[in-house]
Amino acid sequence: MPDNRRIAKNTVFLYVRMLLVMLVALYTSRIVLKVLGAEDYGLYNAIGGVVAMFTFLNSSLGAATSRHLTFELGRKRTDRVNLVFNVAFVTHIIIAAVIVVLAETVGLWFLHEKMIIPPDRMRAAVQVYQISVITCFFSLTQVPYNALIIAHEDMKVFAWAGVADALGRLLTAFLLYVAPIDRLTFYALLTCLVQIGMMVFYRTYCGGHYPESRLRLVRDRKMYREMFSYAGSDLIGNMAVLAQGQGLNLLLNMFFGPVVNAARGIAYQVQGAVTQFGNSFMTAVKPQIIKSYSEGDVQGMMRLVTDSSRFSFFLLWAICLPIFLESDGILSLWLGEYPDHSVQFLRLVLIMCLIQAIKTPRTSAFHATGKIRLTNAVVGTVLCLALPLAYLLLKLGFSPESVFAAAIATLLVSEVASILILKRYIRYSALSYTAQVYGRCILVAALSLAVSLPVHGLMTEQGSALADKTLLRLLVTCILTTLCAGATVLAVGMDRSMRGKMIRFIRESRIFRSERQI
Repeated sequence: MPDNRRIAKNTVFLYVRMLLVMLVALYTSRIVLKVLGAEDYGLYNAIGGVVAMFTFLNSSLGAATSRHLTFELGRKRTDRVNLVFNVAFVTHIIIAAVIVVLAETVGLWFLHEKMIIPPDRMRAAVQVYQISVITCFFSLTQVPYNALIIAHEDMKVFAWAGVADALGRLLTAFLLYVAPIDRLTFYALLTCLVQIGMMVFYRTYCGGHYPESRLRLVRDRKMYREMFSYAGSDLIGNMAVLAQGQGLNLLLNMFFGPVVNAARGIAYQVQGAVTQFGNSFMTAVKPQIIKSYSEGDVQGMMRLVTDSSRFSFFLLWAICLPIFLESDGILSLWLGEYPDHSVQFLRLVLIMCLIQAIKTPRTSAFHATGKIRLTNAVVGTVLCLALPLAYLLLKLGFSPESVFAAAIATLLVSEVASILILKRYIRYSALSYTAQVYGRCILVAALSLAVSLPVHGLMTEQGSALADKTLLRLLVTCILTTLCAGATVLAVGMDRSMRGKMIRFIRESRIFRSERQI
């Protein structure tokens, strides 16, 4: 059975981390945008997108590593955990080397020939690109260590390390004021140093706490083939993620230039902060989903998938609703001045986040079964269509917002395909799942929006006491929407069983006890 109390405890640790990291990250972005300016800020985001386009190879192996480590721990086979870890480490180094070669050939060509970069910033752009390649290399070789910590569900480590990483990035932002060289280059260099520092910490921690992280030469060809086979079946899915993310970012650069990339970067900064909520919850839940399947408890796994899909959405919706209503005010308070399209980009990106929140637990179920080839081929292909569809819309003269409309459309179509494909591997009712997850989520969103929207409209009308008081109106909106979203979740978002469990859990409130007591 899934260990619900351990999930709750780990979620609390990750939420504390998330709140601190989110606040620091948002303040850091404000400083970086102010110091670099919209053009250089957008340029940094676009250049990072070129390097990230090659990491789909590593993303596939990262998912394979996480799945195999968690699976072996679920079966209490510690000797196999060390085998998987070492195979994963070697394969990640190989993939990192391949990505560096691609970045130094195809990537450099794309940077010089296809991207819109002001001539006077080309030298800085190339320097930032090279530093980004180095940063990427260290990030890729770090994946097995992070996967091992997650597999052990040692979330306190992520809590403290995440805060340290955020503070390091904040220090980086302040140091930009006294940059001895070009500020854009200096920012990329300091970001690389922070990444290296975090890598050293994680590896030192794993070496001291997990004997399975001991490095040794492994010649198990079967395990290498299994790892690459699993990663290969996940390849299209990870290509789709990059197509919808950095691929669309590069399209915006090719058609509109770095200032629009800055607007997109701002929207994704807020998106990153918001999705920390869902990611924190899913980081705690994912190992339980995989372990439930490895123990043969398929029904328990599907209950956890259904419940966590709804909870992920509810958690994000409680945050997204006030942001939808107060997008302009939030960006004004946060950044002061911000590029055009930022508000529209932000709202569209949040819609994508909400759909992803529902999708992520079901993706973990596919990884638990190990049968991901078909779903990645079908779902990944559908998601990849966002790139040519967005290109066509832009060629026809549509606005920058059209790229996000293309991404949302393909994401919804892929959801239908994913729900149906899962029936091939796990016995469950697709209709019941859709009603319990999408039906309840849409109902919660519609009802809470129907109540909040007219009230917010009254507050923003000319002559209203709150019309010109952005901060006060934002606070009132947050309180209003939180109460509204919470009431609708309790009333229609949960079934009777889940509502009873939630009430009992809150009354008992024992998630802060020690691991032994839990």
